[in-house]
Amino acid sequence: MELPQEVIDEVTKRLRRVEGQVGGLIRMVQDGRDCKDILTQLSAASKALEQAGFRLVASGMTYCLEQPEKASADGYSLEEVQKLFMKLA
Repeated sequence: MELPQEVIDEVTKRLRRVEGQVGGLIRMVQDGRDCKDILTQLSAASKALEQAGFRLVASGMTYCLEQPEKASADGYSLEEVQKLFMKLA
């Protein structure tokens, strides 16, 4: 399945944000920052990863609904995309 450029851009932006958050988390742990602060940032990074995954699944579902035969031939039947969604849920 080919992702639309807007989806690629959006997911890349989210992943770069997570990348920065993880770097910040590493520094926080190494610096002995307060546990509550670390967990708050960890939660934000986790949420950003979830959002990136949900955006990918939403794009896959759109693809399946708009082009069901092509999607199925590419290995992205609606059932397969639903299974991917459940992995994130």
